[in-house]
Amino acid sequence: MYPRRSLLMAMALAGWLVSGSTSASDPQTSAASQASPALDRTIEQRMEEAGLVGLGAAIIIDRKLAWSRGYGFSDKQRGTRFTPDTVMNIGSISKTFTGVALMQAVRDGKLSLDADINAYLPFRVVNPSFPDDPITLRQLATHTSGIADRWSVYQDTYHWGGDAPESLDRFLKGYLVAGGEQYSKENFLPFKPGTHREYSNIGAGLAGYIVELAVGEKLNAYTRRRIFEPLHMDHSGWLLSEIPLAAHSTLYVVQDGFSIPIPPYGMTTYPDGGVRTSVADLSRFFIALLDGGQYGEARILDPSSTAEMLRFQYTDSNKPDNVLLSEKNSGIFWSTKFDVTRIGHGGSDPGVRTEMLSDLQKHVAVILMTNTSLSEAEGKVYASLFDDLWQYATTLEQQARQD
Repeated sequence: MYPRRSLLMAMALAGWLVSGSTSASDPQTSAASQASPALDRTIEQRMEEAGLVGLGAAIIIDRKLAWSRGYGFSDKQRGTRFTPDTVMNIGSISKTFTGVALMQAVRDGKLSLDADINAYLPFRVVNPSFPDDPITLRQLATHTSGIADRWSVYQDTYHWGGDAPESLDRFLKGYLVAGGEQYSKENFLPFKPGTHREYSNIGAGLAGYIVELAVGEKLNAYTRRRIFEPLHMDHSGWLLSEIPLAAHSTLYVVQDGFSIPIPPYGMTTYPDGGVRTSVADLSRFFIALLDGGQYGEARILDPSSTAEMLRFQYTDSNKPDNVLLSEKNSGIFWSTKFDVTRIGHGGSDPGVRTEMLSDLQKHVAVILMTNTSLSEAEGKVYASLFDDLWQYATTLEQQARQD
């Protein structure tokens, strides 16, 4: 999730960040969490200077959890520490769960990545500028469908204080079908489907809805049964109503030097960014993706489907007109960063900033989750924190090689 809604409902909270750290171990990990006082000091200093309230992180080496820690608070007012088991929204990393569900349905013969999406929908979706050119699931999943996020509409899909009351299907029909309440030609780009890349949250929501139709089950229920439960992601869900509010981290936004709590929120287009999980749970999911669809004894996807999900979909023959392959590529709801040197996904929403990235060889991977939004000018601290973690991860990887 890249755009952010104005936080008009934010409430002032006096006080300042007091940093700390809590270590945790995972019963499935091959090595106990290793303390690094220097890394702890660096992270705590960066958090204090920027006003970050809470942070959790994990390092994965050769598809095994090597290190995980929490810093600061999940609720500053109550003094509740942020740990690897703290639950919070993860923004657009949620799209990778939608991607796995999509690939499961493809594997089961219920969907095809390259079929016209109208073969699956109860209403017809076409780009009005290119009515004879079909939109496909592969295009939705690689952000080349031509469906645009019209911000004046999309911002109202965030529902403050609870789950969104509007259903996903009603919103999509009203936005994408001529005559709908929110329909406009501006909801589509002036580019033929498959030829231009523009990040689309609503396109991801549509992909999630198509999965629901194909499997005959709401995405939150389907993924609980097919992903969360097999991986023992016991602190994960999509909706506010699925996880006790007391288990959620409070989310914060920094304004005028103060960390201000904001209300919890739900999303109409929840397949594009609605997952709430912990660092510990997300680590299991990430390891499964990096290891051919399997974590321990649990398999959520077969190796060939996992490979297709992670495969770079853009080539010289089909790359979007605005993409340089040396700078960007895409899997099925799976992206590259740092000039195609790391793969995974990130997320950004009110009170949320997350990253889940691996090197191309899948030897080193880092997860970072923080419950605090910063301004664009202050936001460089996220990159600095991730770099600190990545450097420590490469140290652990080198040590593992020597051992």
